[in-house]
Amino acid sequence: MPDSKMPIAPAGDRTTENRRSRRVQIAMPVIIRGKRGRETFEEKSLTAAVSAHGCMLRLSTAVMRGEQVTIINPVTSDEQICTVTFLAQSDNAKVEVGLEFLRPCPQFWRIHFPPDDWDPADRKLPTSSPALAGRRGL
Repeated sequence: MPDSKMPIAPAGDRTTENRRSRRVQIAMPVIIRGKRGRETFEEKSLTAAVSAHGCMLRLSTAVMRGEQVTIINPVTSDEQICTVTFLAQSDNAKVEVGLEFLRPCPQFWRIHFPPDDWDPADRKLPTSSPALAGRRGL
């Protein structure tokens, strides 16, 4: 039985170029539920990144690669079963955990994902409109 506290490299590491869906770096509240033997656990966390296929987050509860857990969106009460696909040591005694939905579920996050040809470097800040400038006293 592998040590669940040891960092484990992802199976089939994917680069940005060959990902199945775009990742969006966003901190969204989630609840993770699972079982440790006969006992259940529940932990609140924040995502570091989300995609149509799952998310990356940090947990203090020990999980193992291949284990199934339930992720809950506390805003909508939606639940999805996920597989732990990635583990790496993180800061503050928490482990960075990659979770993959059993089936793609982009609507779970209630956000719009950028198009495939979107380049984050092209992101521009909105220009000030006269109406906004007047409210700011500029």
